[in-house]
Amino acid sequence: MNITATPEFISVGALGEGFAVNNNILEVHEGLNDHDLTLNFPNGRTHECRILNSHTLVWDGREQEARVTSVREGIYFVDFLAGDAVKKSVSLVLDDNNGQVTLIEGTLPDGQATSISAYDRARQGMELTGVEAVILHGAVAGNKGGTAHAPTDELIGLRNRYHYSPEEVYEHVYLNNNFYTWHCIQGSEAGLGDTDRCHYIKIAEDLYLFVWREKIVPTLGVILIDMKRLKTDGKIFGYNGFDFSSHTNFPVGAITEVINVTTH
Repeated sequence: MNITATPEFISVGALGEGFAVNNNILEVHEGLNDHDLTLNFPNGRTHECRILNSHTLVWDGREQEARVTSVREGIYFVDFLAGDAVKKSVSLVLDDNNGQVTLIEGTLPDGQATSISAYDRARQGMELTGVEAVILHGAVAGNKGGTAHAPTDELIGLRNRYHYSPEEVYEHVYLNNNFYTWHCIQGSEAGLGDTDRCHYIKIAEDLYLFVWREKIVPTLGVILIDMKRLKTDGKIFGYNGFDFSSHTNFPVGAITEVINVTTH
């Protein structure tokens, strides 16, 4: 009987090193340079955002390093980390076509929370992942009255293959409203796969925001999937290593193939 070795999970920092070579990320975009934006969300929550350039913004009065890209004309992905020792991931999908915005705030569990077993989490009625994400839909002050971004089931049933680079290839199977399965076909995590918590948001026709939260190695992924252009752009956030001492937040982008569609 031939028994192959089980592939080992790697740190998010090691994953980022693999994704950094020959990658398919988008170039940064200058379309929001020198823009002052007031972002209004439900329950009176408001943020002031001044985008200085494609690498820097001021968020509620504090300057941050950022990355600004655009996978489709008039729609921007803005991503940065806020906070000092404890980092918070902040991602914005700014829709200049209709004045809408979606905010994704993500936080990672500390070592103690990560060490809670999946069994204990299930027994206590907790989510299996300790990665948390808050997703808010709002509008830019003076918005054009367009349709708000909203949850969708339009990706469910798709099996897509994502070429992040010639060396890094994954497939996703979008199972239902709460879960998807990922599988590394080629690359740093070759042979690994899992089923994790996820969220789907429709931004525009054939354009989706996909957010996932992994449970084994704490990871937050936030990407835009353009099913018309067959291109993605976004980021992955996690700890550099397994000691919880530092963070990594790196861009990802892929060329997309639709493998098949399953309907139930």
